[in-house]
Amino acid sequence: MKYAVILCDGMADLPVDELGGKTPMSAAKKPFMDSLAAKSEVGLVKTVADNLKPGSDVANLSVLGYDPAIYYSGRSPLEAGSIGIDMKSTDVSLRCNLVTVSDEENYEDKTLIDYCADDISTEEARIIIEFIQEKLGNESFSYYAGVSYRHCLIWDKGTTDLGTLTPPHDITGKPVKGHLSTSDNAKPLIEMMKKSYDLLKSHPINLERIKKGKRPANSIWFWGEGTRKPLKPFFEKYGKKGAMISAVDLLKGIGKFTDMQVINVDGATGYIDTNFDGKVNSGIKVLKNGSDFVYIHVEAPDECGHRHEIQNKVKSIELIDEKILKPLLDAFKDEDLRILICPDHPTPLSLRTHTNDPVPYLIYDSRKKLEGVENFNEDSAKSTGIFIEKGHELMDRFLSE
Repeated sequence: MKYAVILCDGMADLPVDELGGKTPMSAAKKPFMDSLAAKSEVGLVKTVADNLKPGSDVANLSVLGYDPAIYYSGRSPLEAGSIGIDMKSTDVSLRCNLVTVSDEENYEDKTLIDYCADDISTEEARIIIEFIQEKLGNESFSYYAGVSYRHCLIWDKGTTDLGTLTPPHDITGKPVKGHLSTSDNAKPLIEMMKKSYDLLKSHPINLERIKKGKRPANSIWFWGEGTRKPLKPFFEKYGKKGAMISAVDLLKGIGKFTDMQVINVDGATGYIDTNFDGKVNSGIKVLKNGSDFVYIHVEAPDECGHRHEIQNKVKSIELIDEKILKPLLDAFKDEDLRILICPDHPTPLSLRTHTNDPVPYLIYDSRKKLEGVENFNEDSAKSTGIFIEKGHELMDRFLSE
């Protein structure tokens, strides 16, 4: 038996007026998901408890079977591990986004225009992060470049008692005021954010981006603080040899810390222009070559939700159906295969951020034909009456024979 998870990040949503009152899942033409839904177990799962922040860190740990109440210590340590940072027990890591803010003189009066600086390229971002390290790095603070807008700060002998560090995707288009931590412990972080604007507003990379009509990466933004916490190896936990395929450092970090094989795919961007073919071909190859389990994470629906890109969110779901699910089914049409399809959390277009509402899931087993639903979406999943209250129990259900 082979096991494949297709994790459609942020796919779940609320009804959208522009889609005739449908959600993107309902509106999308996804014949392969829907054909599986008709003969599979379909239900709802609560991946993020009400007392936890609905981030992809908590939600993906949950889907993978790791109870966040036990294993979660913050998002950034997972990302730090992915980019090769060997954190000490006394280190605190923080996600460092490259963002676009407006040009008011006082930082507090600025608006956060774009949480990802127009999807800045990894090459451009690396130059900027190295510049920031040169200007702001010291014995206590070290900056490390990641992918696109996602980077990492390591604070030697730091603290996680920092008040509230707001994720920038939660306040896109909103004033910065009221979203800067007032904790004394966070003062050096806020000060570096303010200094970064003065350093970056005239950086050659940004002047060239503005010239090309792109948004500048004119500020850093900290959030997602945490300390390193060990994760039990996936094979030790489930007896399955696993692999992780994702464009984002967070998922690669989870894969690394759970001793999965982490597969890097050229052209995997984390957006709708990602290399879908490369991802699924890598997944098929790793399963054919001895792995039991593959986790194919697709970020595109989440990014579209954050950006309020209605049609692109629908399209991203259709591309997952056509370019990930169909080839996977074709490749294993003569073999025993179980597939889990689900989002990690909702990213409603109307809110442009995550929620911790339950999400629909589908478990398909090629050996069985169950009574399912006609269309795989939020309402049809609810209609079955199947509800998994503790998200980390979903993986046990999926891997059970």
